[in-house]
Amino acid sequence: MTQPASQSAATNRREFLKSSSLAAVGAGVLGNLGALPGAFAASDDTIKVGLIGCGGRGTGAASQALSTNGNVKLVAMGDAFSWQLEDCYGKIKEAMGNRPERVAVAPENKFVGLDAYQKVINAGVDLVVLATPPGFRPVHFEAAVKAGKHVFMEKPVAVDAPGVRQVLAAVEEAKKKNLGVGVGLQRHHEAKYIETIKRLQDGAIGDIQTARVYWNGGGVWTRDRKAGMSEMEYQVWNWYYFNWLSGDHICEQHIHNLDVINWLKGPGAHPVRAQGQGGRQVRNGKQWGEIYDHHFVEFEYADGTRMFSQCRHIENCWSSVSEHVQGTKGQSDINSGTIKSASDTWRYKGPSADPYQVEHDDLFASIRAGKPINEGEFGALSSMTSILGRLCTYSGQMIDWDKAISSNISLQPKEYNFKTDPPVMPNADGYYAVAVPGLSKVV
Repeated sequence: MTQPASQSAATNRREFLKSSSLAAVGAGVLGNLGALPGAFAASDDTIKVGLIGCGGRGTGAASQALSTNGNVKLVAMGDAFSWQLEDCYGKIKEAMGNRPERVAVAPENKFVGLDAYQKVINAGVDLVVLATPPGFRPVHFEAAVKAGKHVFMEKPVAVDAPGVRQVLAAVEEAKKKNLGVGVGLQRHHEAKYIETIKRLQDGAIGDIQTARVYWNGGGVWTRDRKAGMSEMEYQVWNWYYFNWLSGDHICEQHIHNLDVINWLKGPGAHPVRAQGQGGRQVRNGKQWGEIYDHHFVEFEYADGTRMFSQCRHIENCWSSVSEHVQGTKGQSDINSGTIKSASDTWRYKGPSADPYQVEHDDLFASIRAGKPINEGEFGALSSMTSILGRLCTYSGQMIDWDKAISSNISLQPKEYNFKTDPPVMPNADGYYAVAVPGLSKVV
């Protein structure tokens, strides 16, 4: 069957992107590959980037993508809100002040609305950065892979089990199409974490018995309702506090720490069951939507290893963002790059590059080398780990992984439209229902 001219040109371009560069091994997961001056050098070697989601993380991720080696341009942007898109555009231009040619977004390639993602994907891009609220991620990722685009997507990659399964299916399609998939779990690209995890996996403290992980802090921003906003618009704007969009802070932030222990346990590792507790002790106002302000979860792995997890959003309390493990021969504070055994103390003293930049360097370098990395599977499994934790704290039940990931309870709306009602609505006083352990059905 003959392809349309535009589709044929896009296909030829993708084949060129995969075949015109040097294969090598470099820093982070790929080492210095991104620094090879001859890699991906040809007449049309530009990687065209589209940004979907123009908030703070989207602004940062796009700027980092544009700071990778080789020719790269931002050519399309999309966001639910016009003011956020324009603010992001200005900040990216400022960040790329010494390389203004890398920001080449024509007015007609600035798209606004909940359907903006597809317009960006269709705007002649090679790679999309997905940085919307996480609830949109499965739909956006699936659409990008279907269109044959490389992807960098922020974490978590889903907020419910159907979304995780949707992402895992798209990951397999991405592998078949040899598409690069980066996930914003940047510790995988941080030299301190890479070296510490390797030593632990090599037996530096013997068999791992327990892990403790924390994301305890004062919380993040809230956004006021703007005049004239529909309920759907308001929730998308104040997205952090609604589960269909963020998955609660155990998913949106604490995933980083949970992911480190999955990584330590080995490829494809995840807990087999969990139980926990949580609630809203302090943050009970309307602006905090429906999410909890604290969670405690005990996760169990197949070999009996326990991971004890805490995350809290309460001001003036003990704060920690860290990961710790105890083994039969010693212990490690992974986040500080320290390993202690009976006979030795080791501390990482090597180079320390910005992992947020390195994760983009590694992804783009792998694409230019024709050997794109694919981080989608561990991104999905760590997202499901955090979802499992939320299901346990909301219900008060011990829940098996298999039951959780097989659940057909979706948090998503039937239609993504600012004129329709979101999945959760406030009561007459403007408050949102909150999960009650022992009563709430979660699987």
